[in-house]
Amino acid sequence: MTHLDLRENQFDLALLGKQSIDDDYIQTGQILASIIDIPSATFSSEIEFSGDNSAATVTREVDFGLQQVEV
Repeated sequence: MTHLDLRENQFDLALLGKQSIDDDYIQTGQILASIIDIPSATFSSEIEFSGDNSAATVTREVDFGLQQVEV
């Protein structure tokens, strides 16, 4: 088995599924984003990228409906 050192690789985007091995506590994606120092947007239902791909507008499902955030 090879070891992947996330700090040695460059990631611009990481997409993770809804469920993971963290007992559905939604921690895996947020921890990964923290480790590789990229923004995190949980409960995403739509992603629109800017023309130069330097940012994205994410539509998120929240308790009161939908929210858009830019990352």
